Amino acid sequence: MGSCREGPAMSIQHYSTGNPWERAVGFSRALRVGDLVYTAGTIASDQEGNIQGQTCYEQAVYILRKLEGVLEEAGSSLTRVIKCVAYLTRIEDEPDFTRAHCELLGPARPVTTCVVVQRLFGEGSLVELELTALATESPGNRSAALR
Repeated sequence: MGSCREGPAMSIQHYSTGNPWERAVGFSRALRVGDLVYTAGTIASDQEGNIQGQTCYEQAVYILRKLEGVLEEAGSSLTRVIKCVAYLTRIEDEPDFTRAHCELLGPARPVTTCVVVQRLFGEGSLVELELTALATESPGNRSAALR
């Protein structure tokens, strides 16, 4: 009888933004597995859990800047994003989301899914974003900007 041989073990590296939810719930803000970086769904909450931004646009920009830092720690950048999943609480906020997406993710042209949901964690949360990106440098090397 034949057998399946396991391939080389891939290391998984965990990244955090220090948000209290990460520790309380027990999740990583991002994982790097090989040459891919996956982020957790992220809302516009600061270190104290307060929602930043009054509009969907402001919140989306805040989230993307927050995720930019963790992507860079993992050896990637916003220009290396290949997939974006957006959860909006109101369909009328789609133009705001699209504006932020174009400004910060436009050069990457990632595949993008936008879903309208009834509610998100965090009172006043209008948008939640989840990204997948390619990594091209060693984790933690923030000195070289990826283009």
